[in-house]
Amino acid sequence: MQIQVVDDGGATAKVVLVGKLDVVGADVIASPIATLSASKSGLTIDMSGVTFIGTTGLRHLVSAGKALMRRGGRLELLNPNDMVTDVLVTTRVTDFITITRTHGSGP
Repeated sequence: MQIQVVDDGGATAKVVLVGKLDVVGADVIASPIATLSASKSGLTIDMSGVTFIGTTGLRHLVSAGKALMRRGGRLELLNPNDMVTDVLVTTRVTDFITITRTHGSGP
């Protein structure tokens, strides 16, 4: 898992993930995502490069989403592929985490 944090010092930050969000990948993102969700009012995670999401990765996203929501913020997942979207919808993560599609990224 590769992670790139784009933080301009404002209220929101953007994170770009590439790879598998499995147990190993979740370890890579755990600290940066927790830190950002505790210090920002909004977080956008570009998921277009994520090819797999497992329960541990899902748990980190849920924790971040809940931390932001408690403070009136929000977590937005940008352009997850169909398989990742299916997991997010099936587990009802989309009840409190927004999925956003940009032009040319699929349905």
